[in-house]
Amino acid sequence: MQRALVLLLIAFLAHPASAGERAGVTMPDSITVDGKTLVLNGMGIRKATIFRVKVYVAGLYLEKASNSAEEIIRSEQVKRLEMVLLRDVDRDDIVDVLRKGLKKNGDMAKLKGRFDQFARWMSDLNEKDSLIFLYAPDRGVTVTLKGQVKGTIAGADFASALFAFWLGADPVDDGLKQRLLGKD
Repeated sequence: MQRALVLLLIAFLAHPASAGERAGVTMPDSITVDGKTLVLNGMGIRKATIFRVKVYVAGLYLEKASNSAEEIIRSEQVKRLEMVLLRDVDRDDIVDVLRKGLKKNGDMAKLKGRFDQFARWMSDLNEKDSLIFLYAPDRGVTVTLKGQVKGTIAGADFASALFAFWLGADPVDDGLKQRLLGKD
C-alpha cells in the first residue's frame, strides 16, 4: 500500500498542472518571456453577433495574476494576450472591430497613427491562426501574426487602450472579459 502511494505521488509530481483549454484550444499555464514567467490569468471564447458565433479563444498572461481589469490595463508589467481563431476572419473585419473598440476605450486621435501601422500589418486570418499582443513596458506592444513578428507599437497609452478592448468598461465581449479575469 505504501509503495502504491509513493508511486502515485511520483506520478502526480511528474505531471505539471493541466493547461487551460477551451473549444479544443490548449494554452500552457505559464510561459517565459524575456526571462520572466507569465501565468495564464484566464482564458475564454469570443462570441459575436446575436447568434453568439464562436470567433476565437483568447488567453491572457500576466507576471502577476489579477482579477482587477483596471489594474491589468494600467499595470506596467509584461502582459500577453493570445488569440487562436476558431473560424476564418476577414482582415477588414478585424481592423474595423479593433478600431471601434479602441475608440470606446482610448483617445483615438492620439492612437490613430499607431493604429494605422497595426492595420497595415493585419491580414486575413484562418481557423487555427494566431494573433498575439505582447506588451513590454520598455518596448511597447509587439504584434505577432500567424507566428511572424510584424513589429512593435510604442506607448503605454496604446497598450492600455488595446488591453481595454477586452478588459475595459465597454469590452468587446463581457463573458470573455470575465473569463480573462479568471472569473469563470
